[in-house]
Amino acid sequence: MNNIIIFITTTRPGELIKTFLLLIVFLLLGITKPLAQEIQADICILSGSEAGFTAAIQAARMGKSVVLIEPTGHPGGMMVEGIAKDIRFGSSVVIGGITREVYTAIEHHYGREPAFDQYGWYSRYEPSVAEKIIEQFLDREKNIRVIRNTRIREENGVRKQDSRIQSVTLENGQEITAKIFIDASVEGHLLYLAGITTETIREGNQVYGETKNGIQVENTYRQFGVNVDPYVVPGNPSSGLIPTIQPGELGEYGKPDKHIQGFCFRLVLTREDNNRIPISKPDNYDPFTYEIYRRYLQAGGRLFRPQANRPNGKTDLGSWHDLSANLYGENWRYPDGDYATQDSIIRYHRDFTQGLIWFLQNDSAVDEETRKDWAGWSLCRDEFTDNDGWPHRLYIRSARRMVSDYVITEHHTQRANLTLVDDPIAIAWWPPDTHHARRIVQDGYAYNEGFVFGGNDWRPFGISWHALIPKETECTNLITPTCPSSSYVAYGAIRILPTFMILGQSAGCAAAMVITQSSNVQEIDYTLLRQKLLEAGQILTIPENWLDYVQSEKH
Repeated sequence: MNNIIIFITTTRPGELIKTFLLLIVFLLLGITKPLAQEIQADICILSGSEAGFTAAIQAARMGKSVVLIEPTGHPGGMMVEGIAKDIRFGSSVVIGGITREVYTAIEHHYGREPAFDQYGWYSRYEPSVAEKIIEQFLDREKNIRVIRNTRIREENGVRKQDSRIQSVTLENGQEITAKIFIDASVEGHLLYLAGITTETIREGNQVYGETKNGIQVENTYRQFGVNVDPYVVPGNPSSGLIPTIQPGELGEYGKPDKHIQGFCFRLVLTREDNNRIPISKPDNYDPFTYEIYRRYLQAGGRLFRPQANRPNGKTDLGSWHDLSANLYGENWRYPDGDYATQDSIIRYHRDFTQGLIWFLQNDSAVDEETRKDWAGWSLCRDEFTDNDGWPHRLYIRSARRMVSDYVITEHHTQRANLTLVDDPIAIAWWPPDTHHARRIVQDGYAYNEGFVFGGNDWRPFGISWHALIPKETECTNLITPTCPSSSYVAYGAIRILPTFMILGQSAGCAAAMVITQSSNVQEIDYTLLRQKLLEAGQILTIPENWLDYVQSEKH
């Protein structure tokens, strides 16, 4: 408890009485700690995600003071939480600015030179290395203050006057006042708390005249390669469904649906003896939870398995297979959930994943070949050292998306009848990519529904500045590079790590310009913004030979 020292500088009886009464009130209320600290900055950024840290760096380079709120304590987003291979189809050719600087620094750490213009190049790195380099980038900017391990309060966490956010209050009691706010979270917490219109579901094709949104009836991509009986008692529907399978009919093609693409931990594992944290059996482990994996193997299926695909014998263990660590259909409450709901879903995914690895390494029903594939793979002692080797973040592939006057849709991604963009602030170079959203019963067997990926009808496209700003009636001092106004399926072409990094830098540049011009975000001069972005090294033009790059890699 802090000491209270009162200096009495008067002998007037009335003032003495007031002083002692005030002391008694303080003691009775237990107010012995300093009042909540108020922080002022030009720009306040929620989340040090891939977009958050680049936004902070760019704004700081333009002379603006920045407060960066990082709830996990580790800026860098999924770049420091397990993903490495998020550059494909030649997308590296449009990586510029701070994003290029970061990848170059990573390559130099390993004694390599980047090859941004080379077909098929991508950077292979360890999360701990990426985090170290990102922290160095942030430390070099004296105008950035990072606040770690706290979130915006859910109750009265955003103070807003008319259409402008005045301040945000954090769970640790700090209040941050700023001129411009950037929501760089994937969850869109600031958007939601500020009353901005958002969407979370698969809207369906009818809303924007799309063909890949909503329920997908034809699901051959990453579909089960073997028939798996879905019932507790095989062949008996009345016995109920085994874990990971949800009740419900397939539904009608293109209709809206609350289920969204699955989440997973992007695990970093190793077999190196001096760096292993063996996977322990979860306290709540129930082998029946993994019955679908047992039946899959018994039917002759081959499960996903770890590979040393990054330096020092480590994995970038993704989950996009017919049966892996993606929990299809069990995350739909996450996007609109409160903190407690979201935290519980994250814990469930961690427990499930830990139990799955234990199952694959130890269960007697797992065949010898599969157990051999997984034998010895462990968490890394030198990764996520403050979290027992586990990533701090679950890979949230989709959550809230802003709904503004301008909406990016599937039409922007198409080669035929391309929707042109006259105010690009980044290039999206990825096909619409939405993982399965449900696992149901179809024709008596387990069935995955929802995957959209690849094909020969997509192309890179410019991301409009107007997709990053809200309706003027809702807010005039907020930008979001991670929850842009886009349909569910179009967001699948945007939600890629380097694209977020590029969008973040552009958002930081725009925020700094808006402050300098004393204007609203809706009033920015795009011609000047484009000039500033090009000066900062951003690439805003799609090369004429883009198809050569896209076709250089098999989907």
